[in-house]
Amino acid sequence: MSKKILFTRIYPKIAQTQLQEAGFKVTLRETDTPFDHKELIEKSKEHDAILCTLTDKIDDTFLNECSHMDIISQFAVGYDNINVEKATELGIPIGHTPEALNEATADIAFGLLLATSRKMFHQHKKIIHGKWGSFTPTGDLGIEIKNKTLGIFGLGRIGMEMAKLCKAAYNMNVIYHNRSRNKHAEKTLDATYVPFEELLTQSDVISLHCNLNEGTREIFNKDAFQKMKSRAIFINTARGPVHNESDLINALQTGEIWGAGLDVTNPEPMNPNNELLQMPNVCVLPHIGSGTEETRDEMARMAANNIIEFYKNGTVPNVVNPEAIMNKTTTLK
Repeated sequence: MSKKILFTRIYPKIAQTQLQEAGFKVTLRETDTPFDHKELIEKSKEHDAILCTLTDKIDDTFLNECSHMDIISQFAVGYDNINVEKATELGIPIGHTPEALNEATADIAFGLLLATSRKMFHQHKKIIHGKWGSFTPTGDLGIEIKNKTLGIFGLGRIGMEMAKLCKAAYNMNVIYHNRSRNKHAEKTLDATYVPFEELLTQSDVISLHCNLNEGTREIFNKDAFQKMKSRAIFINTARGPVHNESDLINALQTGEIWGAGLDVTNPEPMNPNNELLQMPNVCVLPHIGSGTEETRDEMARMAANNIIEFYKNGTVPNVVNPEAIMNKTTTLK
């Protein structure tokens, strides 16, 4: 098989192995530094398909310059780095890796909730800075989350896993807001659908598990934070731009909300001088939601398989834009 696949980053070995065993020619990226945009375009012009990730900007310029692409396979569940509409117009299917990172990302959301509620990162820093003093009965107290109300914004696959953890461990009442009702969650978790305004006002914890789009971009802003409970905890493991970071900082400083746990920031990477990193009631991680060996291997397997199956039988097992395949007539050489 003469098809050439470009890897934009160093991905788990399983992706390379699968593709090479299937007869593809794979061009590996030798460093974890992303291609700059111009270099990505020039390299992609020499290939039939790419295996890319969220840091790769697949915009109008890229797609116009690389309209010959047979398929774009994304090493991620999200795809807001890709102009899907333009790719579809050009007949380029986009694969992604849903399901693979559900539990790993939910674990991070749950961990951030626990760490934030007990100010764990702050307490750890006290030891490092030599400030572990004597016992103080009223110092640096956290808050308990047992029997509290969990509000899920985006009750999909990852949101379901987070809700299960909170329900099982702390008997939390689950409410949610989605574009459409999740009947399965309502039946199995006794979850209750509420309008967005009620999610803000009723939740003791709000955990974000939505896609990033024009409808969700910075939806958690000054107005939203002002409507939340003063003892509410805000958790974001979805996408950083779903919250306005300046407004979040202000809400925490003024006591409009109690704390925040973030695996994603706006922008990324976060400036090390960001005020959030100095707040005792804030825990921040560097976007590691899918960061387990098992999950990353599965993502690599799925991303490679999307390419293999496309060339093998004209289908993409996990496709973002199935309409692009309908007009695609690609044959193996």
